[in-house]
Amino acid sequence: MVTVPHIDGKIMFRRCLVTFKPFRIFVVGIGFFSLCFLMTSLGGQFSAKRLGDSPFTIRAEVLGGLESRGVLRKISDMLEVIMKRIDSLSKRDNMSDTRILDELSSAIDRFQPAGLIERIQAIAQNVSNMAVKVEQIFQNSLAAGRVRDGRANRCEAPQDPKYPDCTSKLDWMRARWTSDPCYAFYGVDGSECSFLIYLSEVEWFCPPLPWRNHTAPTTPKPRGKRQAAFRTDIGALLEQVGTGKESLIFMKRRIRRLAGQWGQAANRLGEKLKRSWRERKKILVHVGFLTEESGDVFSPKVLKGGPLGEMVQWADILTALYTLGHSLKISISAKELQGFLGVPPGRGSCPLTGPLPFDLIYTDYHGLQQMKQHMGLSLKKHKCHIRVIDTFGTEPAYNHEEYAMLHGYRTNWGYWNLHCKQYMTMFPHTPDNSFMGFVSEELNGTQKEYIQRNKVNNMAVVYGKEASMWKGKERFLQILHRSMEIHGTVYYETQRPPEVPAFVKNHGLLPQNDLQQLLRRAKLFIGFGFPYEGPAPLEAIANGCIFLQPKFRPSHNSLNHEFFRGKPTSREVSSQHPYAEQYIGRPHVLTVDYNNSEEFESAIREVMTTKVEPYLPYEYTCEGMLERVHAYIQHQDFCIPGVSIGNDSKVWPRNSSSHFVRLPNSSGLAWAGSVAGPSTWPPLSAMRLLLSEEGQSCVEQCQDHSLVCEPTFFHFINSKEAFTQLQIQCDALESEMNHIYPAFSVSRRDCCLQKEPLLFSCAGFHSKFQRLCPCRDFRKGQVALCRDCL
Repeated sequence: MVTVPHIDGKIMFRRCLVTFKPFRIFVVGIGFFSLCFLMTSLGGQFSAKRLGDSPFTIRAEVLGGLESRGVLRKISDMLEVIMKRIDSLSKRDNMSDTRILDELSSAIDRFQPAGLIERIQAIAQNVSNMAVKVEQIFQNSLAAGRVRDGRANRCEAPQDPKYPDCTSKLDWMRARWTSDPCYAFYGVDGSECSFLIYLSEVEWFCPPLPWRNHTAPTTPKPRGKRQAAFRTDIGALLEQVGTGKESLIFMKRRIRRLAGQWGQAANRLGEKLKRSWRERKKILVHVGFLTEESGDVFSPKVLKGGPLGEMVQWADILTALYTLGHSLKISISAKELQGFLGVPPGRGSCPLTGPLPFDLIYTDYHGLQQMKQHMGLSLKKHKCHIRVIDTFGTEPAYNHEEYAMLHGYRTNWGYWNLHCKQYMTMFPHTPDNSFMGFVSEELNGTQKEYIQRNKVNNMAVVYGKEASMWKGKERFLQILHRSMEIHGTVYYETQRPPEVPAFVKNHGLLPQNDLQQLLRRAKLFIGFGFPYEGPAPLEAIANGCIFLQPKFRPSHNSLNHEFFRGKPTSREVSSQHPYAEQYIGRPHVLTVDYNNSEEFESAIREVMTTKVEPYLPYEYTCEGMLERVHAYIQHQDFCIPGVSIGNDSKVWPRNSSSHFVRLPNSSGLAWAGSVAGPSTWPPLSAMRLLLSEEGQSCVEQCQDHSLVCEPTFFHFINSKEAFTQLQIQCDALESEMNHIYPAFSVSRRDCCLQKEPLLFSCAGFHSKFQRLCPCRDFRKGQVALCRDCL
């Protein structure tokens, strides 16, 4: 513009000076103060919302909200007038620069509201004060970093080969320490020193810092042992169980109804144990499946024909532990679990720093998952105290996470790396696990006589409270109806379920006492294949019924049946109730092929001509359950390492004394009585060592000899000596992780030892291997305990 050859070039140049430079400076100044004014206004609003006095807080009283908006509006109006005035002046040719500036000044003076300049000056002062405060904070932070605890230059990640994860954990803490409030609870504040202190003193990923006070922590005094005394008054237990859910009401009703039998059983067991000293344990019972956090799908169905087996078992577990005299805490919410365990507040990322306040924790898979969420790293440290109530059982191949992932043992529940005896089942179908069980009501002599006199010979009760269980069963029911009067207990609200034929007398959902009376009159209790392994068949047999159930061909398992898919077991379920089939059998239990009409009709005729007395296995009586649970509590200890003999040795021994002796008239071996073996439970005197057939599991091999597989003994037979004593000639010896080892490869002539103790398995089998099977004897009516186990 300066070089344009125009007669008015000089004037245009001067106009540019007037038009742009003063205006630009003026607008920038006004814009800056407007921005400061806005920051001041917002700062006052934010400061009013904070609990503390922030260093960035500008005094809110400088301008209120409405006043702030008014002043900003006036400034905007003033700028608009000034722009119009400048545009008007720039079009006039006969005005000097001085005159133009005077005109602008006059316009500003006329428009300026009273006190505006003073207010802008106040804003500027506030901004200046804020800058001073920020500078002070910065300087104080630097000073604090230099002198805090004398830690300057001492909070660098130490390089120690004993702590290889320290650096990576430190990086994680820098990025994620705000992800869980528990870190702040332990003093983490975002500084390097707080990270290292936490990782070396609360967790164990970094070495101790040399400048920290490392006085040895005071070891908590071991709790004094107290003697457990049998209890017969259940009042305190009922108060602990609580109220508010139909499931809890059902459990309390059951506890009350069986209280007398529990008391009598306690007296009998006390005499059997000769009043020997028993330690009173502190026990937490966390019923995970009833918590709201797990969804609690069971409670709403209690009065609508839903499954009750789990609640039956938990009610009996609580009563058994209480009757044995132990100190109980009962939790049915995640909040109660947190409170009882004393976990730090937060989301479970931090470990417990104190000792576990319980000797034992009974829970289920839902509760185990909740404990993982709230205990964090502490779960690994304390998991040996946990007992998992597991209806269908967990086999070693599904329990060992690494092995299961590598070999395709997929499950929705496993991978916990527990000792498999920590899983406790409803029936003794998986000897790799412990058998917890439940109880059925036991009849006295008078009641048994009354039942036998009043049995209705042609009366049948169908096992199935939900209408869906009757669907597609018309053919069986028609055959049964020719010979017997059929009764049902199917839940309905207003109309009779269409799945139930008209010739069936449906009583609806019955209270437990009324159901007992119905079973005491009936001759037959018939199942249609579902539900699996519930308590009802045992209750029916205990009331003098014959239980008729279908045989599954092929057996149901996790590969061919939806119900078992995802469960941590490869078990082959041969019938609706395998325990009733295998451990009770005829005449109380008939297992037939329902697809064979002749076989089914023959079974009906057998039922009507057979007389049976009420029968209840001892292990399902109150005394039997007390005896079993007492033995577990006093003898099972998974917090000490298991004993292992020669697991990793690959050199054949020379001149070694034998640990085994051959059994008379048998190819099996027993532990040599002359050899002082380590103290173990069950005792080694109960052990019998057998060699399975190819493709046979140790469960089957032991059963064939009227014995039970005992996985505790695997440690003592996992040696090359065991193969030698069984007269097996091995061309090679190997040791690896495999749930069928120890075993003998018939095709390769190899002796294979187990490398991972968690994979010792009674259930494992392979078509090309013969397994080394540790079996034991058992008490009559109590398969969980050997003869010398008490």
